[in-house]
Amino acid sequence: MIKNTEIANHMRKLIVILFCSIWMLQGHSQQTYQQEIASWKKERLAELKSENGWLNLAGLFWLEEGKQSFGGAATDAIRLPIPSFPAAVGYYERKGNTVIQQVEKMIDLKVNGTIQKTAMVFHPDSVQPVMSFASFRWTMIKREDKIGIRFRNLKHPAIDQLKTIPCFAIDTSFRVTAKLIRPMLPTKIPVENVLGQTTMQFSPGKLYFSIKGTMYVFDALAEGDKLFIVFGDATSGKTTYAAGRYLYAKMPGDDGMTVLDFNQAFNPPCAFTAFATCLLPPKQHILPIAITAGEMKAGNH
Repeated sequence: MIKNTEIANHMRKLIVILFCSIWMLQGHSQQTYQQEIASWKKERLAELKSENGWLNLAGLFWLEEGKQSFGGAATDAIRLPIPSFPAAVGYYERKGNTVIQQVEKMIDLKVNGTIQKTAMVFHPDSVQPVMSFASFRWTMIKREDKIGIRFRNLKHPAIDQLKTIPCFAIDTSFRVTAKLIRPMLPTKIPVENVLGQTTMQFSPGKLYFSIKGTMYVFDALAEGDKLFIVFGDATSGKTTYAAGRYLYAKMPGDDGMTVLDFNQAFNPPCAFTAFATCLLPPKQHILPIAITAGEMKAGNH
């Protein structure tokens, strides 16, 4: 919740927000809105189950400096969870911010669709390739000073096990208009992740919005052409995921106006897998009210 002085400073903007909110919601028929949310739920489930979704993650292996053997045996420094995968297939060699994959056995292990004995699989200035073997895929990821292997099983049982994601009943009182106040100079805010790392991330501005007569503010992040918000509320750890939820909003134009639709608040990847590196909500994003809208608890993590 923002301070009284800030509320006074933005009172005029709040009046504009409230009038715009009423106008926008009146033009948004209930039937159309129900259809939009149903479509969003369908797309959300399909995305989770897709090849690049979160349900097929089966491992995350952080690399040390130097060489580390990989294969399917307990004696390998990196043991990939692939049935019948031979031991000592090869090694990964990390040198600072680069990683080379060296394959030493004749197996059908491909890099971007072709068999390569030696391949640069991580370089900070290039697109990271995809390694594949049978129904398994893996890529390299970087989190601050950490470089690791993100491993996927395209036939992971979790894909079929998740039939639906429970959600609260649609409540249009949690679909609110917000005003983005852009800073005079480029601004970064500290954001922590589940690895305990804190990074400074670009914020396009502060989002001011009102729920049931009380005004709140988020420090928005940017993701592509959208605003991205990580938040918690009074339902966190009870009916919703303990580490908070995520929300996208349309990047506003010059007027700064956008819509925060908490009916489309969704679980972070960490709700579904232990192998994600999710962002945590900043302290100022933990709302004192219950946002009984959007996705509820799902998954086993």
